[in-house]
Amino acid sequence: MKGKTQWTGLIYFIIISLIAGSCTTSTTSTSTTTKTTASTTITSVSKVVSTAAPSATTSTPTTAGNWWDKLGKPQYGGTLTLETPKDVVNFDPYNAAQLPSILAGWMEPLHTDDWKLDPTIFNYRLNFRPPQYIKGDLATSWEVATPNTYVVHLRQGIHYQNISPVNGREFVADDVVYHYDRLYGLGGGFTKPSPAQATVAAFQDLVSVTTTDKYTVVFTWKTPNPTFIMNTIQQTSTPAMIEASEAVKQWGDLNDWHHAIGTGPFILNDYVSASSATLVKNSNYWGYDERYPQNQLPYVDQIKVLVIPDINTAMAAMRTGKIDEMDALTLNQSLAMQKTNPEILQFTIPAAAANTIDPRNDVAPFKDIKVREAMQMSLDLKTIASTFYAGTADPWPSSLTSNYLSGLGWPYQQWPQDLKDEYAYNPTKAKQLLAAAGFPNGFNTDLVAASDSDLDLAQIVKSYFAAIGINMEIRVMDAASWTSFVYTGRKQDALAQRSIGALGQTNGPLNQLPRLMTGSSYNYLIVSDPVYDAFYPKAMAANTDTAVVQALRDANEEVARQHFAISLLSPNIFSLCQPWLKGFNAQTQSTFTTNGTPGLLSFYGARFWIDQKLKTSLGH
Repeated sequence: MKGKTQWTGLIYFIIISLIAGSCTTSTTSTSTTTKTTASTTITSVSKVVSTAAPSATTSTPTTAGNWWDKLGKPQYGGTLTLETPKDVVNFDPYNAAQLPSILAGWMEPLHTDDWKLDPTIFNYRLNFRPPQYIKGDLATSWEVATPNTYVVHLRQGIHYQNISPVNGREFVADDVVYHYDRLYGLGGGFTKPSPAQATVAAFQDLVSVTTTDKYTVVFTWKTPNPTFIMNTIQQTSTPAMIEASEAVKQWGDLNDWHHAIGTGPFILNDYVSASSATLVKNSNYWGYDERYPQNQLPYVDQIKVLVIPDINTAMAAMRTGKIDEMDALTLNQSLAMQKTNPEILQFTIPAAAANTIDPRNDVAPFKDIKVREAMQMSLDLKTIASTFYAGTADPWPSSLTSNYLSGLGWPYQQWPQDLKDEYAYNPTKAKQLLAAAGFPNGFNTDLVAASDSDLDLAQIVKSYFAAIGINMEIRVMDAASWTSFVYTGRKQDALAQRSIGALGQTNGPLNQLPRLMTGSSYNYLIVSDPVYDAFYPKAMAANTDTAVVQALRDANEEVARQHFAISLLSPNIFSLCQPWLKGFNAQTQSTFTTNGTPGLLSFYGARFWIDQKLKTSLGH
């Protein structure tokens, strides 16, 4: 911890000036502003209808005074160059979870983000998209017609890329049915789900996907819960990308990159394993820029993706202008880039989950809530936030759902004072609780930590625990072994730590509820709480937004009061972009690269543009 704190004062002032710069504005904003815009209150989600973006024949010119005018007028041409630390090994959404490294610029989903939405309202930096901020891509509008049916109306006049065997035919409702039948074994000759999707709990409630006409698709569900239905089907991740059925029928799968065909703005033109992938402009693409409806997309001529496994090499490429964007940087990496290249714009993104220390709730001493509460009270979260995270992380604990999802959870700011007191730094009370639990002199324990978790943070926790008599040995395993030992095998005998903890999830809240249910494959904390177990079926049976929100709120309170996990903080991660890349606002971490979920490469890749004059003036 000493090494982390020596330069804290300097870092704090640097951070305030540099974090969360935006390519969509001419000024920078502080991390506080970024966190405010990431927060959202979810309201009235039982029925959402979205109209399509205007077509070239029906659009009107953009009027003065739009928030995006400050970016200047888009330019055509140039190459958008990205990097990925992992090789691109998959070209078929059927394999998405097993082989997540995929590029999806040639395929598109039904739903997407709202390109016209002011980022001060919602900036799309969270994994979760509230339904009111979803727009149509292949779809034009949708509604929850009855409690169990979700009806999607498709955009007409979309055509697949003019590549054999599809040869530019029109995209229709049967293509959507084929995609979901194939992915989840719902019919059309497919009787089993993809191995990659077989354990995806959210889609196990999907009964069928059918058509009523050429452009209308009906999703039928077991659950009447409208929030769950929309949260699930409106995803923009790789499994939502719709492939060409003819290609699958001819070749059996799309594992060969030559068979990558879709409706998207780019065509996969070249791929060299462990080296690069090149996507070129689809000149017959159907889409137009919602901000400038007269402009056919895409703007850039091609997207080049370079495979750069070494982070130092990738940062060197960013410094010299050889790549236009990179993400998933740590605080130290962000600061290093700011020091050498202050012209590069930086953005804060809330981490996918809070850091936690995860006890086995079924074994002594951790099955005693007094012990878990004592461990929580031994941690000075405010000091950790101001020193270890240099003031860039909020000093608040989390329950199951991220504090950023205020409408579908129970953020710390809403907790009553008696509960906040249980998470406040109080080593004296912590020792009293240990004594009451039968451990007046503390106890010895161990922590099984994955190598990709924050081991420096683990050392800080160790020092805090030691101050109340808990002596913790840290045992480090490589990430794969940790998963087998803890997540799959449940072989840990005490505490565990991983890169993404059990609390503070920014994904769909309803999908997080099963994580701590008795017997769940995700429940490596071995929680068994009948009160908590009742919340998920209650939420899934709800047919109103109010009932869903209440169930989620109550579940979060139970998690917070029972101290199932020891909450640390939700650190930020950082994205960078060159000043000549216009439109970039860190819209979801890893939107483009195979480091995460690149489901929106087709959407954002088509709309970003390169300011060639600025790039040249900066010597690139």
